[in-house]
Amino acid sequence: MIRTRFAPSPTGFLHVGGLRTALYNYLFAKRNAGRFILRIEDTDQNRKVPGAIENLIETLKWANVIPDEGPEFGGDFGPYIQSQRLDIYRQHIQSLIEKGHAYYCFCSIDRLDALRKQQTAEHRQPRYDNHCRSRSFGTEVRQRLSNNEPYVIRMKTPETGTVEIHDLIRGDVPFPADQLDDQVLMKSDGFPTYHLANVVDDHLMQISHVIRGEEWLPSTPKHQLLYNYFGWDSPQFAHLSLLLNPDKSKLSKRQGDVAAEDYRKKGYLPEALINFLALLGWNPGTDQEIFSMEELIREFSLERVGKSGAIFNVEKLDWMNGHYIRTLSPEKLFHLSSGFLPDRNGWNDSQTISALAAIQESLTTFSELPEKTRLFFTEAVNYDAPDLQEYLDKPEAVTILESLISQIEVIQDFNGDSFVLAIKTVQKTTGIKGKPLWMTIRAALTGETHGPEIHVITNILSRETCARRLQSALEYARRQTARN
Repeated sequence: MIRTRFAPSPTGFLHVGGLRTALYNYLFAKRNAGRFILRIEDTDQNRKVPGAIENLIETLKWANVIPDEGPEFGGDFGPYIQSQRLDIYRQHIQSLIEKGHAYYCFCSIDRLDALRKQQTAEHRQPRYDNHCRSRSFGTEVRQRLSNNEPYVIRMKTPETGTVEIHDLIRGDVPFPADQLDDQVLMKSDGFPTYHLANVVDDHLMQISHVIRGEEWLPSTPKHQLLYNYFGWDSPQFAHLSLLLNPDKSKLSKRQGDVAAEDYRKKGYLPEALINFLALLGWNPGTDQEIFSMEELIREFSLERVGKSGAIFNVEKLDWMNGHYIRTLSPEKLFHLSSGFLPDRNGWNDSQTISALAAIQESLTTFSELPEKTRLFFTEAVNYDAPDLQEYLDKPEAVTILESLISQIEVIQDFNGDSFVLAIKTVQKTTGIKGKPLWMTIRAALTGETHGPEIHVITNILSRETCARRLQSALEYARRQTARN
């Protein structure tokens, strides 16, 4: 069975690059009738952030990238949190020591720091110098262990030759053995490093494909050696390219949001974010850009995943999110966006749904709702904006508004259509038409120079609200005219 895994560290919010990795693992597993596993790699206890595991799981649920196994999901290969598997790692590290593939290292932090500084000064790649490698597990080592001297356990890497791995995206990748460090496998606190824990867990959890970021590619020959040392078959590897900023630098907080949580809080739909991330590195081979999750599962393949970094283009994400918002029913839009709405000043749900429908076509993210819906929910319109002066500071504004107010008072069935007829009557009686007429009325009703059509707005606003706003605008226009 195809079994993939997403194995994040609980060090904060889920990075969008991490979400893409989870997505690709999920799609590949589902495409091949396999299983997708969530494993929490928390062996670096110093970097663990309280609540991070819960947030990771909640974010995956929100994105509909649901694990088949893992914390909260169950499964036959647990525990799925590495800090709960320490006995398993100790058993396997002991096996490596007994086979001569790992050794105790008693080098102090001071010695390692001095070594690193010397190598840097000599323009050499900082790496361990194998100082403790030649010590066999004999009297000296036993004595130092009995004295409770601090130690780590390192793996022995070949000193000559080449370690080659096969990557499903990059092909065969050779690594000169003399460039591989004798990696720490077990830290002095008794916790394994990533290099040991991920190999042991991937084997015991029967992971068939390791799909992860390319930052792990240089470590993969060490992982391949461990598989060899244990006598295990290795999974197939696929290393995904980086997500990049528009300037092709690595995606980072310095240039924008990087956590999936950031986009959730700004009102992006999970369907849009998933659709967007799927296309960052994977090419469907067609011009299709909008994919449902079912379509992604059906079409996804590692053969169409590229080697080059993918540009994280927020404008493209905005376009996609706007598309998904426009496909929502007004009722669904109301349900999903309720947490983003401002104070509705007594508007009921039905009225609010009508207001949302009016601005739905122009909406990109839910975070725009306070601004986009202000023209409906505000109690008092602000007419001081500079772009309104072109219309409300002129004498004809007084003429237009006085005439329109008188027309509204005699309308029997007030709605958008009757309001437009009243405007046309004003046009006939005042001789003012076109932009000076319509933009003056828009400015008076909404305090804005753009937005939904006037008949749409007045189908939603009550006669009393329209009359009150027009009267306020008239008083403002009279003051401006007198001042001028």
